[in-house]
Amino acid sequence: MHAPKLSIAVVQLRSGADIDANLRTVREFAREARASGARYVLTPENTAIMEEDKERLRHVVKTMSEDMAVRFFSELASELEMYLHIGSLALRAEEPGEKRLANRSILFGPDGKALATYDKIHLFDVDVKGEHHRESSYIRPGGSAVLAHVAGLRLGMSICYDVRFPALYRTLALAGAQVFTIPAAFTVPTGKAHWHTLTRARAIENGAYVLAAAQGGLHDSGRMTFGHSLIISPWGDVLAEAGEEPAVLYATLDAGHVARVRQQIPVLEHERPFRKPEQPRVLHSV
Repeated sequence: MHAPKLSIAVVQLRSGADIDANLRTVREFAREARASGARYVLTPENTAIMEEDKERLRHVVKTMSEDMAVRFFSELASELEMYLHIGSLALRAEEPGEKRLANRSILFGPDGKALATYDKIHLFDVDVKGEHHRESSYIRPGGSAVLAHVAGLRLGMSICYDVRFPALYRTLALAGAQVFTIPAAFTVPTGKAHWHTLTRARAIENGAYVLAAAQGGLHDSGRMTFGHSLIISPWGDVLAEAGEEPAVLYATLDAGHVARVRQQIPVLEHERPFRKPEQPRVLHSV
């Protein structure tokens, strides 16, 4: 039996506050990718809108069943008969009384149906090099890891800041994930310092492909994002990389390559339980 292979594309964007313009850009890139033979496309975090005014963001987005971007991408996946993985959308949460939004990754199948959704678990609350971010002030965290199936391959879904929490990826790998998706809108300081190291580490330590679709460049809000979308092999090789400009990257994923790497370095088989360290006792002098 032959191991599954999948022709894929990773799209880098520079989304702004104009939702219609952002959707048109994704449509152009998705059509280009499909014409080039891709059966699966991944877009970045905040695909449909990058909006610094959080009150306006709350006003323009809807629940998943009502949101215009969700309908648009569902129809686009059906039109192109491909797997269209929207890295993330800001959506109103469905829980009664919840005023915060969900940062949700959505995988659409070739028939336009949503096959899997993942809500970002780890929220970006940091102060670094003059930039201040409090994602938890307007996003409510997800609580479940998600494994999706695409043409015989198993995808572990994540979003941006999740990449700093390796336990999530090990959990997904142990559950069968051969590919990790890491759509992002990384800041420039943290991107320069850590982006390549973090994404390659998640690939190497689990023997999995990493698809990291990013926002890049100067957005109309004045925010800068790092770009440098990546496709990384299970051995940690960078198969394709973008710069700061919008772009499409291509590769073929091979489940057989994942199996060979995991056979050579069987870290998942060698995983062992262990006790957490005890808290040191404080000895009080008399």
